[in-house]
Amino acid sequence: MLTKDRKEKVIAEYKIKPGDTGSPEVQIAILTTRINELTEHLKTHMKDHSSRRGLLKMVGNRSSLLKYVRNKDINRYRQIISRLGLRK
Repeated sequence: MLTKDRKEKVIAEYKIKPGDTGSPEVQIAILTTRINELTEHLKTHMKDHSSRRGLLKMVGNRSSLLKYVRNKDINRYRQIISRLGLRK
């Protein structure tokens, strides 16, 4: 579960301008954090299929956001990928 403090830290790290909470970079960073936490949960609870479905939906959503950024500005895309340590 992503706590409020952890979410604020992620937003502060990836925001583009003050008060930014909805830019694609911030959304991708929050999704990546949630995906990593849920992946750890599923390593111990292998039969939690409802959480696995939620994980797959989050991965698809993050993929769509990354595709959007890649089509808009390739340099921003490369920067996000390198900062988050995603493979593409």
